[in-house]
Amino acid sequence: MISAMRTARPTGDVDRVREFYEQVVGLPVLWTFVDHDGFDGVIFGVPNETSQLELVKTPHFVEPTPSIEDALVLYCEAHAAVDMVQRLRSAGARELLGQDPTLNPYWERTGAVAFVDPDGYRLIVARS
Repeated sequence: MISAMRTARPTGDVDRVREFYEQVVGLPVLWTFVDHDGFDGVIFGVPNETSQLELVKTPHFVEPTPSIEDALVLYCEAHAAVDMVQRLRSAGARELLGQDPTLNPYWERTGAVAFVDPDGYRLIVARS
């Protein structure tokens, strides 16, 4: 039986992406590491602690190359979703509007709001 899941992806700037996900989005930092076999990174958790997001700068200079389908979806209670969207807008995060033809129309229909993180990945804020 699977007991937890971590998604790892490259970042071009650990400090910038950490600030975005920790300070703006509000994800708690579980661990950070510097020069762990040449890798620098940060691991974020969610309240249930069974899912994690690891963002890593590799010694191989792998730059993020997100597609329009690469998205992190965060499901929040209604008030928390409103607060998060406001923080993202106040921080100047690029918002994808519902009219964006590359955005799955499902998200607009369900009231979710889509942004782009510092590495170009989509961040969807949805109500649970």
